[in-house]
Amino acid sequence: MTRLTTDLPLDPDKITANLKTQRLGKKVLVYDSTSSTNDVAAEYARNKGNDGLVIFAEQQTAGRGRAGNQWHASRSDSILCSVVLTENNLPAELLSLTCAVAVAETIGKPARSHARIKWPNDIMLNGKKVAGILLEFKPDSRVCIVGIGINCHQKADSFGAELQPIATSIDIETQSVTDRISLAKRLLTAIDHWLVLAARSGDKVIDEWQNLSIQLGHRVKLIYNGRQFAGNCIGIDPEKGLILQLDTGGIRMFDAAHSSIAKQA
Repeated sequence: MTRLTTDLPLDPDKITANLKTQRLGKKVLVYDSTSSTNDVAAEYARNKGNDGLVIFAEQQTAGRGRAGNQWHASRSDSILCSVVLTENNLPAELLSLTCAVAVAETIGKPARSHARIKWPNDIMLNGKKVAGILLEFKPDSRVCIVGIGINCHQKADSFGAELQPIATSIDIETQSVTDRISLAKRLLTAIDHWLVLAARSGDKVIDEWQNLSIQLGHRVKLIYNGRQFAGNCIGIDPEKGLILQLDTGGIRMFDAAHSSIAKQA
């Protein structure tokens, strides 16, 4: 197979061609530039008939991550997309786990490392972040927007000095050029597949999340509603979040919406 030396622009027709999905990707839109794919998706989510719609963008001018963080990416360097779910029946925690498993499966094993999950929303390669997920729920409704960013073409110097030790891209890890159209097709297929499995049984999602977790069985420090907690990660609950055996004794669960992993000194 010929290796790519350059990557093609994202093309909705090529992404949807022969796409064997039940729910996602019946309609795919690609924007050259937008403030945030989540913002565009939120507008489309006003119509319940847009369940499964996927918005891609070559560039975001105001991309965001969790806790108000910004998501920086140069034009055409990444997969930047949002999935519209207007009929979500999964608990928030289970949907978060489902999407993490799907993104990790999409990236798979480029070169030396399997993609792994760092709770709650980071996907890691060789100990560095390669992708992130942002779930935004509409109050009092079944509407959820799933935002996903996957680093593809970034070089080491694409990241600022503070990010170089902790961020990577698929190109860096494979020393090749990622085919973003193929990656987009795998992503939609994986999310569609895992949404179906999650609706049938959350246990399958939990089992795979545990296989891919970098934190299970390890000591974790996290911030919950402004307070720091530390303990050994002993599992995940599909409705209540990460389960820690606390250093201070007792077992406690922490939901993703109010928690973040404490930064190491």
